[in-house]
Amino acid sequence: MVGVIDTTEAASPGLADTIATWATDVMERLGAPGAGILIALENLFPPLPSEVVLPLAGFTASRGEMSLLAAVVWTTMGSLVGALVLYAIGALVGRERLRAIVARMPLLTLHDLDRSEAWFVKHGRKAVLLGRMVPIFRSLISVPAGLERMSLGVFVLFTTVGSLIWNTTFILAGYALGQNWRVVEEYVGMYSKGVLALVVAAAVGFVAVRLARWRRPTEETAEASGPRG
Repeated sequence: MVGVIDTTEAASPGLADTIATWATDVMERLGAPGAGILIALENLFPPLPSEVVLPLAGFTASRGEMSLLAAVVWTTMGSLVGALVLYAIGALVGRERLRAIVARMPLLTLHDLDRSEAWFVKHGRKAVLLGRMVPIFRSLISVPAGLERMSLGVFVLFTTVGSLIWNTTFILAGYALGQNWRVVEEYVGMYSKGVLALVVAAAVGFVAVRLARWRRPTEETAEASGPRG
């Protein structure tokens, strides 16, 4: 079978090229089920990016080497399987173990966890649905769903719908772009970097605020116990 991607143009193949070559081989051997397996692994190992696998599956379908419908169905099934594994991990850890872990962590309090849990109880369905379309959170959102023991039926429904939207969008883009499918990877890569930058900025801001609060009582105590003239 003719390969679906030519990496010879790249002067120095990077990680994306290596992944694309490997993904091509998997899909050549296994067809649409191979694409599903790759997306299941992508949920568990984020360095395997969906922005490479999905457009590549669409490109493969455009060459007639895979059914377009099969590519959508199998990748969505793969997304669900990967999400269920992470859901199970969250359920196995459980709220009590998580609370014990948070209680020992610096800068975090059980009040923080309580607020996060309250937010998830209120917005969990939307979080699972929309989280499937946000890099980084695509996989992570399944863990709190398991921790909170969200109804499995509800989790499966919203995970499937969110994954179907995400997967179909990028498979169709790869199908339409053909040999230029890497354009999708480039744009989604910028989107992913933007999300990562926001997450890092939020984490730095959180740590800075908590350190400031932690130092303030210490400084006040030191001043109160200082020498009196």
